[in-house]
Amino acid sequence: MRFLLDDEQRDFARSLDAMLTAAGTPSVVRAWAAGDFGPGRALWGRLAEAGVFALAVPEEYGGVGPLPVELAVSFTELGRHAMPGPAVETVAAGVLLAGVGGAAAKEWLPRLASGAASATLRMDGYGPYALDADAVDAVFTVAGEVLWSAPGPGALSPSSDPARRLLSPPPGGDVLASGPGVVRAAARAGQWAAFATAAQALGTGEALLGATVDHVKRRSQFGTAIGSFQAVKHRLADVLTGLEFARPLLYGAALALSEGAPDADAQVAAAKVSAGEAGYAAARAALQLHGAVGYTQELDLSLWLRRARPLRDAWGTPGACRARVLAGLADSSRAPRGATGEA
Repeated sequence: MRFLLDDEQRDFARSLDAMLTAAGTPSVVRAWAAGDFGPGRALWGRLAEAGVFALAVPEEYGGVGPLPVELAVSFTELGRHAMPGPAVETVAAGVLLAGVGGAAAKEWLPRLASGAASATLRMDGYGPYALDADAVDAVFTVAGEVLWSAPGPGALSPSSDPARRLLSPPPGGDVLASGPGVVRAAARAGQWAAFATAAQALGTGEALLGATVDHVKRRSQFGTAIGSFQAVKHRLADVLTGLEFARPLLYGAALALSEGAPDADAQVAAAKVSAGEAGYAAARAALQLHGAVGYTQELDLSLWLRRARPLRDAWGTPGACRARVLAGLADSSRAPRGATGEA
């Protein structure tokens, strides 16, 4: 099966690339890490006008979704430009609220889709932190069968990526929904969060590879560009192979989500682990092939280097994702003959 974007989807990617390039995201990332959210919020609004945050919100709540292929396109671009902020969590919160329905969905989903509000999310099974909880309009938490609106952002914890601000929301708050429906909606929200994070990891890896290729073409040793050395070529070829293998898995997961396929969870997990590992491999190669300069915070490359590993682990560590893939394969092998479409 071939996964090719159509002209409209490619144009969408180019428009986002142009917007983010013109915005100068490195300065936006540094401001966000320092607690100055103004530039990031301004860029957030422009992304919302382009329709990015409406892609996972159903039309009945003011969105245009769910459109997972377009979401993969947009979040790959966000990763390529190191866009800060809880974009993944806002999308996941939208999926969660749409699944729960009720007054909370009517209140928040139109605002999330339009960019008038942003949100972050903490759920059982995905760590104790809510990303950028001090920079959003709503902090949602899921514990067991209960969906809460947290009373505050909580305390800030250290992060390997200063632009990924990790906070622990305090317990309590307003109960927005409860019951088995919350559990089902949370599972779907976790799927979409892992999927969007995979797209970000892929874009991050692409940016790191591109920067490293440019560097090895310019950097000389013994009077020769180091990019001509076989060891360097092989290292970068391995990185490219990893990224290119992750890409069809990402779009395959997008189709599985759009079709409601029974193995969608396993496909999302496969995309997440492949893209996360490929992005992290790109970061390691970039750091080593840039030499001593790769360790400097002043170099813009550091903004992507610091992000690759957190994206690999966020919303599903490699081990957890592999377990989900194996669980999906086991379920498929136990299905009655014909239940998976086989004759």
